[in-house]
Amino acid sequence: MTAGSPLTPDICVIGAGSGGLSVAAAAALFGVPVVLIERDRMGGDCLNVGCVPSKALLAAAERAQAARGSGRFGIAAGEPQVDFAQVHDHVAGVIAAIAPNDSVERFTALGATVIKGEARFRDRNTVLVGDRVIKARRFVIATGSRPAAPPIPGLENVPFLTNETIFSLTRRPERLIVLGGGPIGVELAQAMQRLGSAVTIVEAESLLSREDAEAAAIMRRALLREGITIHEGMRVLRVEKSRSRVRLVAAGENGSETVIEGSHLLLATGRKPNIEELDLELAGVASDAKGVIVNRGLRTANRRIYAIGDCASGAAGGLQFTHVANYHAGLVVRNALFRLPVKAEMTAIPRVTYGAPELAAVGLSEDQARQTAGEIRIQRWPYAENDRAQAERQTEGFLKLVTNRKGRILGVTIVGARAGELIVPWCMAIQKGMSVKDMAGLVFPYPTFSEVSKRAAVSFYAPLAAKPGLRRLIGFLRRFG
Repeated sequence: MTAGSPLTPDICVIGAGSGGLSVAAAAALFGVPVVLIERDRMGGDCLNVGCVPSKALLAAAERAQAARGSGRFGIAAGEPQVDFAQVHDHVAGVIAAIAPNDSVERFTALGATVIKGEARFRDRNTVLVGDRVIKARRFVIATGSRPAAPPIPGLENVPFLTNETIFSLTRRPERLIVLGGGPIGVELAQAMQRLGSAVTIVEAESLLSREDAEAAAIMRRALLREGITIHEGMRVLRVEKSRSRVRLVAAGENGSETVIEGSHLLLATGRKPNIEELDLELAGVASDAKGVIVNRGLRTANRRIYAIGDCASGAAGGLQFTHVANYHAGLVVRNALFRLPVKAEMTAIPRVTYGAPELAAVGLSEDQARQTAGEIRIQRWPYAENDRAQAERQTEGFLKLVTNRKGRILGVTIVGARAGELIVPWCMAIQKGMSVKDMAGLVFPYPTFSEVSKRAAVSFYAPLAAKPGLRRLIGFLRRFG
C-alpha cells in the first residue's frame, strides 16, 4: 500500500471501550482485517473511569466497614485508619493490572490496525482520522457515553467531580454532596462514607427510582444506618461557591428552600452519548439525544454501519451497561462476519447496583408486570431464612419472584448480599422461558446464599399445602428440597 492510500478493512470499529474491543478482538481472531480507532485511552470508560475503578474503590470501602463490624464475630478491630492516598494507589493498581488486556500492543499483536485520533465520517462509506482514510465494508460505532451535567444555574462557576475525575483524588473529601440517587450515585456515596467522608445524597425523585420500591427501601435504610444524609424529591435551584465550600440551594415539594453545604460536589445525574464529532449526517446515520438510532439488529439508517453500547439508541439501545455493550458486540460479529440473522432481546438483561446490600434485577418488576402481564403471582423469600446468611450475619434483604399464574418466570429482584451473582440463573430462566418448577427442581449446594432462589421457587407451590395429602410434601420440600 502506498503512502496516503486508503485503508480497506472488512470492519472499522470506532471506539476502544468494552464493546468496540470485543468486536475488534473477535474479528482479528477470525483473521478478518479490522481497523480500531480510539481518540483517548484504550479500554474506554469501563476500565479507566467506570466499572473497574469503582469496584476497586468499593472493595476498599468494604474492608473498612468489615473492620467496624468485626465485633459481632468476637474480633476487636475498632475504627479503621484510612489512608486515602493508598486507596487511590490501590485503585490505580487494579486499572494497571487489567490495562494490558486492552492495550494497543495486544490488539496490534492480534492483527488489528490501531489508530489513535478523532474519527469522523466523510460520506456513507468513508471515515477520516486526521489524514488517514478508511474505507471499510462495515463500520461499528462504539464511542460510549460521558457524564451529563444538568442545567443548574451557577453550576458552571463551581468545580465539581464526576466518575471521570473522582478516582484521581488522593485526598479524601471532607463533606461530599452527591447529586443523583441512581446506581452510580448510591455506589460512590456509600463507598466514600465508609472511607471517612460525610456524604449527602440529593435526588430529584426517589432513591433508585427505577428499581422495585421495596428493594430500594432496603438500600435506603442501609445508607441511612451508615450515616449518609438523603434528600429525596429535592429540585436544585442553584449552586453557589462560598469560599472553599460548595452550596446547593434546593426546594422540596412544598417549595421551601433547603441549603446544603459541602467541600466537594459529585455529579451522578445521567450520561450522554459521545457522537457529536462523528458527522453522522454525512454518513446517512440518524441520531437523537440518546444516541445513534438502531434497529433490533443494531443497524443504523445506513445498513453498512452498526452502533453498539452506550451510544446506541432506539430498539436495541438505552441500557448503558458494559455487559450490554459486550452482548451487542457478539450480535454484530455474528451478523457482520458470518451473515447470521440477529435480533437484540433485551428482556433478560440484568442490572445491578453494587451497594451493600447489592440490588439486582432482571425481567419485569412487580409494578411492570401488574400493568402488562395480566394475572400474576408474587413470591418472596427473606435472607433471614437462609442459613448461610445467618452464619455471615448478612440477613438483610429478600428475593422477589414475579410469575404468571401458571408459574412462568417474568422477573426477579434480589436485594441482599451477593445479589449480583445470584441473579445469573434467573437471567437464563427468563431468556429460555422457564417456569418455577425448573428452578425448584435444581439441587443447590448447602449452605449457600443461592438457596434463596430455590426457596422462592418452591414457595410458588405453597397454596397446594391446603390440599389433603400435600401438606407433608410441601413441608418436606421447604426444608430439604
